[in-house]
Amino acid sequence: MLKTITLLLGSLLIMTAAATDTKAAELDPENTLLLDLKDGQVKIKLMPDIAPKHVERIKKLTREGFYDGIVWHRVIDGFMAQTGDPTGTGMGGSELPDLEAEFNDYNFGRGTIGAARSGSPDSANSQWFICFDDCSFLNNQYTVWGQVVEGMDIVNDITRGEPPKNPDKIVKLQVAADAGKSEDAPAEKKAAAE
Repeated sequence: MLKTITLLLGSLLIMTAAATDTKAAELDPENTLLLDLKDGQVKIKLMPDIAPKHVERIKKLTREGFYDGIVWHRVIDGFMAQTGDPTGTGMGGSELPDLEAEFNDYNFGRGTIGAARSGSPDSANSQWFICFDDCSFLNNQYTVWGQVVEGMDIVNDITRGEPPKNPDKIVKLQVAADAGKSEDAPAEKKAAAE
């Protein structure tokens, strides 16, 4: 009996690992973000099918290096971690115009990423947040544009506070399709110049 239970548990672990590997393998690099934090890397699946303008904005700012070094300025235990303000105060944004809301039916669950905004539904710009736990009370009030698919344990370690005394920073945010390209660019330019 114990041998059967052990075999069943082992099979479940193998199937779970295979399913996780399949999910990671199925990610479209053009619609995947790699979020480097102090404790490691987080993978985020972008959702252009439900929030195309928000995904386009996030990718544009990411490719410009906008988020690199920006702090997590509002981190509430049991709720969410918010970033994306270059001033670190929660009052700033990019120089681009605000976005119209793209509310959708995706549930704000653990690891869901939404666009932060002010009181106006059409005021999202560059700030965003990751839910630590179920935040379904936000459904249809904020635009969901992504989902953490790997590394929630790393997100859980972001320093708490409103604002945190010593806030964590985004080390680097990049579109997976671009990963490594910036390091190759100088060599490519040099070869092209010769």
